[in-house]
Order: sequence, then C-alpha cells, then structure tokens
Amino acid sequence: MENYIVSARKYRPSTFDSVVGQKALTTTLKNAIAGQKLAHAYLFCGPRGVGKTTCARIFAKTINCMNPTADGEACNECESCRAFNEQRSYNIHELDAASNNSVEDIRSLIEQVRIPPQIGKYKVYIIDEVHMLSQAAFNAFLKTLEEPPHHAIFILATTEKHKILPTILSRCQIYDFNRITVNDTVEHLQYVAQKEGITAEPEALNVIAQKADGGMRDALSIFDQVVSFTGGNIQYKNVIDNLNVLDYEYYFRLTDCLLDNKISESLLIFNDILNKGFDGSHFITGLSSHFRDLLVSKDASTLPLLEVGASIRERYQQQAQKCPPQFLYKAMKLCNDCDLNYRASKNKRLLVEITLIQVAQLTADADDTAHGRSPEQAIKPIFNKQSAQAQPAQAQPSVQAQQSARTPVASTSSVQSQTVQQGVAPQAQPTNTPPIRQNPIPQQSEEKKIPVFKAGSLGVSIKHPASREVQQQQTATVKPVQTEIAEDFIFNEKDLDYYWREYANQLPVEEKATAGRMMNMKPKLLNDTTFEVAVDNELVEKIMTPLIPQIQDHLRNKLHNRKITMTVRVSAPTENIRAYSRVERFQMMSQKNPELLKLKEEFGLELY
Repeated sequence: MENYIVSARKYRPSTFDSVVGQKALTTTLKNAIAGQKLAHAYLFCGPRGVGKTTCARIFAKTINCMNPTADGEACNECESCRAFNEQRSYNIHELDAASNNSVEDIRSLIEQVRIPPQIGKYKVYIIDEVHMLSQAAFNAFLKTLEEPPHHAIFILATTEKHKILPTILSRCQIYDFNRITVNDTVEHLQYVAQKEGITAEPEALNVIAQKADGGMRDALSIFDQVVSFTGGNIQYKNVIDNLNVLDYEYYFRLTDCLLDNKISESLLIFNDILNKGFDGSHFITGLSSHFRDLLVSKDASTLPLLEVGASIRERYQQQAQKCPPQFLYKAMKLCNDCDLNYRASKNKRLLVEITLIQVAQLTADADDTAHGRSPEQAIKPIFNKQSAQAQPAQAQPSVQAQQSARTPVASTSSVQSQTVQQGVAPQAQPTNTPPIRQNPIPQQSEEKKIPVFKAGSLGVSIKHPASREVQQQQTATVKPVQTEIAEDFIFNEKDLDYYWREYANQLPVEEKATAGRMMNMKPKLLNDTTFEVAVDNELVEKIMTPLIPQIQDHLRNKLHNRKITMTVRVSAPTENIRAYSRVERFQMMSQKNPELLKLKEEFGLELY
C-alpha cells in the first residue's frame, strides 16, 4: 500500500514562484540573493499557515545552490539542492523553540554555529516559534545573533511578534507575512484538484477558503477532509454539511423576510438555524457579514470586496437592489451591537430575536431623517397589530372624560358670554338630527365641550349658501380638537417636574451637557402658571435662556395649559439649588442622630 501524503506536504512550494499570496516578500528575498546582500538574521512573522517556514527553507536552499537560475531560483540539480530535497543536508538546521526553549538548548546551538559548512557557502539555522524561548535563552542568544560568523544565517519564525524582546527585533530584518486572500486560496485549490483529478464547484472551494481564514495549510487540510467525505466530487451542499457551515440561502431568505416586515417568518428561520446546531453568535456574525456583502454589492466600485463565487455574486447583486442603503446601515449597526452584547447576555436567544424584530421594523419606519445616526432600539407592537386596529373607537371618549375630570367645568352661560364678547353669535344645534353618542356622559361634561370659534373659522360663504350642511359637518369634526386647545388644565409642581425631565431626556446626544444640567434643576411654581428655575451662575443662565420658548411649548402641550411661563434666575450665594448626594444626606442625618455613625462603624458599612 502506497504511503499517503497530505496535500499540505505534497504540494508544499519548493520555489519562490510557487509560494501563494506573498509576492512582495518573495521578490525581496530573490533580489537580495541576486545582489548578494544577505543579512545575518531574518524574522518571518505572520499568521499560521501562510508560508513562513516554507519561505525560510526555500531561502536556505537557494543561497546554497551552486548553479542558480537567471530569475534567482534554485536549480534543484546540484548536490546541495539534491541534499536539501532528500532531507539530508547538513547546512540547514531547524530548531523548534516550543520544545527547545532552555538556555542549554541555545548554548548547544551556539556551539554548532562555529562549525563552517562542508558543502555550500552558508549554514542556515531556522528557529520556529521563537517567541517560546525563555527570557534567559533570549539573553544567551543576543550576542551570537548580533555578531554571528560570516557563514551563519539565522531565520526566526513566529506567529506572535509582540512577545519577542525589542533587543531581538532590532537585530533582525523583519518580514511580515499577510493572510492569503480568498481568491488566491481558491486558485491554488483548483490547481491541487486538477492535479489530483478531483472535480470541485467554485462555490464549494470558496467556502473552504473562507473557512481557512487566510491560511493555506488549513485550506489544504480542509480540502483533504472534504475529498474523503465526497469521494472526489466536491459540491457546495456537501461542503456546508461536512464543515457545519451556515448556508447562504438562510441569509437570503431571512433578508427577504426582514425587508417585507415578516417578523414571524424571521423568527421561524432563526429557530430552524438553532435546531441545526448552529450557535446564535455564529448566526448574528454571519448576518452582519451578509449585510456588509449586500452593501458592497450595491456599488460597482466596491464589488471587488465581495469574496464569493460567481453564482452567489449574482444573487448578492440582485438582493442588494432591493435593500435601501439606510436599511443596511442601521441593520449592520443593530447586528454589531447584538454581537458585542451576546457574551454578557443571560438570555442569548431572546437578544438575537429582539435584534431581528428591530431590523424587521426598519423598513416600516417612515422617518428617513436619521441618516447616518444610530438606529432607535425600540420595538413597536407587532403581534397584536390587527387586534389593535379592530378595537372600537370607544377609548377616545373615555380619555376625554378623564381629561375633563381634571379641569373645572365651565357652564353654558360662561361659554356663551365669552362667545358674545368675541363678536360671534352662538350657533344653534339642528333640531331634526339629534346628537349620537356611543357612550353617554354627564350633562356637565357635555356642556363643557361646547367649542369657542373665531369668526373666520365658521367658513360661511355668501356665494354658496347651498354648502351650509357641508360646513356644519366640517365644524362638527373640528369640535374635539378646538375644545382641547381652548381649555387650560390645572397642574401641580410634581406634574411640572415630570415633563421637565421628559424634555431633558428627549434632547439629542449633542446637547448631553444641557440635559444633565436640566436633570439637576428643580422647577419651582411661583403661581398657577408661572414657574422659575434657579441656576448656578450667569453662564448657565445664558445657556438656558434661549431654550425657554422650546421648553414652554413642550410643557404647554403636555400639561394642556397655554399660559405656562418659565423664568430663569441666578441663585443666591447661600442658596442650595442642587440635589444632595447620598453621602451628604447621610452626613445631615448623622448630625441629627449621632447613633447612625456608630451603626456604620459597627457593621463596617460604606457609602457609594
């Protein structure tokens, strides 16, 4: 039986040109070899499986080649190249620093450095995972690394450059290896599949490349695993089943439901995904990436950022045309917030479901003025929407009755006298059509609802007397609205403070400082309609004075009183206008009752 060699070893690059995804670094190394400008120490750093050790081996073989080619590659025919290919070369030494990280191991390496090469020009020492060396081993290695013999070259490889001492970094030429792109990985996998006689769909190889996350070794390992599962015919469906990858189709279906405000269907899709064994964090991360891919698909200039197969690319372009840009902006923000809060959440499923509900309501929101701002994380009533619309309109009179209960009842004579003073004759009720009420209310409330009109609001026309009935109907529909405007409700200081704080909470983020000042202020009623606010200094007075018209309008609307007036004054030096803190309140209480201090000391209590 022939020994099986995994693809990561079988198709390991043997020349600089065969290295995938590191064109800039390999060109630099080839030029250094061609110009005979070799450093005594190199540091190759980057993620796993991107070619650090492979490039170190190719570099060591090439500098010892006796007959290099014109483009700076090894000939693979001389004795030095054959010894390297057959793994019997004495000029190349590899040391695993993860298992040989002591001072004795480094001292043994230093002793070997003194021996010159028997064949070739240089002895190359490749130290893999060099960040695993101990502090003492690094210190013992410093002098040799700085001034090695002319025939010795050190190549250090690591995945964690930040763990290496700065004194080591300053003695090396540093080469940063990049993650291999999805397109480069797919092309190399197609090359391997062609060599092995395996048929593979481009979408399937794209999923493997994305799963590898920029590492070619991981991609080839996953490729071998999928080949064993499929028997040599790699298809997209088999890959996502074998690798437990969430299918694109779920995200496309879910996005369609979110755009159509189908919240129930969205929650069912999420439940189906959970039943297949996928984690909620994996799902919300994939949904964020899906929205991002839709965003880059809307513009031809950003389309190269979409790293998917050809057929999936077309679907992204089609669905991107349905998605408004503002929907994608807000959806990505909501999904990203969900991803950040997922770890700290106790009910993770509910967190994801709330996010889906919020995203589904984005297209139903008619306010498009918040372009570029954070989406409002509020949930509207959804499941009882139909029942809410079907409720009878009997709630309106009850609310009006509650409002009328708070206001002194005006008599009919007073309303009529007010009408006469304004120069308008009271309008008689039609006798042939009795008033229709759904809920009977007391006579006093009915008299209170008699509106007061201005002369121009009746709409009487001399030219068109036939439209009198239409005018009466229009007047009847206006009655409840104008009644609310004409009434002035009575309020107290507690109501005033509540709506004062409501206004402060509604201020935008840019006026956060003003909102904080207002929360610390206490409006004080001077009479039935006038209140004052005491501030610390004249600077705060200048800030609050321009806000008086806006605050008055807000309070008049909320408290249903047109006469509310606000004044601002600077407090006296001896006047305390801010709220006491917990510590200050405790100090005041302890002055009245010293036993509280003994209680605090006895139990070791602390105030926060």
